[in-house]
Amino acid sequence: MAEINTGGSERGRKKGTRSKKNSTRVDMTPMVDLGFLLITFFMLTTTMLKHRTTDLIMPAEDKEHPSVLADSKSLTILLGANNKVSYYEGIGNDPAHPPVVKQSSYANNHGIRDVIIDKRDRVMDMHKKDDLMVLIKADKDASYKNVVDIMDEMLINHVARYAVVDITAEDEAFLK
Repeated sequence: MAEINTGGSERGRKKGTRSKKNSTRVDMTPMVDLGFLLITFFMLTTTMLKHRTTDLIMPAEDKEHPSVLADSKSLTILLGANNKVSYYEGIGNDPAHPPVVKQSSYANNHGIRDVIIDKRDRVMDMHKKDDLMVLIKADKDASYKNVVDIMDEMLINHVARYAVVDITAEDEAFLK
């Protein structure tokens, strides 16, 4: 319990003299103890922050019936060194018809975001549903920041289906 010390009683003095007023002193030790008890209580009873992770959904492996992705529904994005980003429509696996590779940037205007939005709108017009599939291929010299940036673009543009796949030798040649 806190106590207040005001000094001794001075009742036996003469009339006419003023009493000397001493300062009051409050013992704060119990208040500090209570504060530490409350801090300890709330630290022990509070739930700690849980880590949030992105769910990774892997496709079922079907060796008899491999899935075929139409070129009209797919966009391939190539990430290279020095913040270089290139893209082409389709998968690019037909050697008779090589893809037309175009350059872009991470800029907000006239960058890769506009390319993704344009391709998604064309897929919606052609197939009447959002079937866009984006293939992300990063070169060995691409920075981790660029991979994270392109995955952020997928989230910003609400691309439901995208995959980070290994880059082929042909795609590496497109980046040079």
